[in-house]
Amino acid sequence: MSLFKKLVGKILNQPEEDDEQDLIKLGDQLKNADLDYKFAQLFTHSGGFFNYCADEAEALQTLNHILKIESVKSVFCWDNDLKNFLDVINVPYTTELELFNDCAFITCEYLIAYDGRIMLSHNNILHYHSSRLPEKVIIMANVSQIVTNLNDAMSKIKRNGNIRNLTSISGSNSKLDTPNKDNTKLFLLLLED
Repeated sequence: MSLFKKLVGKILNQPEEDDEQDLIKLGDQLKNADLDYKFAQLFTHSGGFFNYCADEAEALQTLNHILKIESVKSVFCWDNDLKNFLDVINVPYTTELELFNDCAFITCEYLIAYDGRIMLSHNNILHYHSSRLPEKVIIMANVSQIVTNLNDAMSKIKRNGNIRNLTSISGSNSKLDTPNKDNTKLFLLLLED
């Protein structure tokens, strides 16, 4: 690749071929790995923070730890089950996304093992665009939500019916999605079903 093309790619915030090649190479190396392992590797490669939790008690401890270390003051959370977690550890939250929220605590539709992305919909982020989410995003998901690739996720979504506002997010190092804010921190709490 010419120096000029590399510089133009950086200026336009487009993925560099080297970054794409690294992800493709890692994906190829993991093609025979278990889906959960492959997803975890590609998710962390993209800059996400992966946390495996054996049960809800461990998830609660991990959530509390993340919120303290990241000095979170106000969380956007509208999911009733997730609000219960925040109530237990006494963390303030809003059910509408506000400018003062410094973290979002949400669920997701699917975890894409092919490239480590997380698929979101209206069910997870309401009518908000993913770019409006705060700089810290904590996602709670189950192992059963890991799918092989985007086609697999889309076919499951079609079977489930009317799902709107589909998008995907990945860690701050990823060049796959629309440019994330460089300082976005994406945490995943992955629970056994």
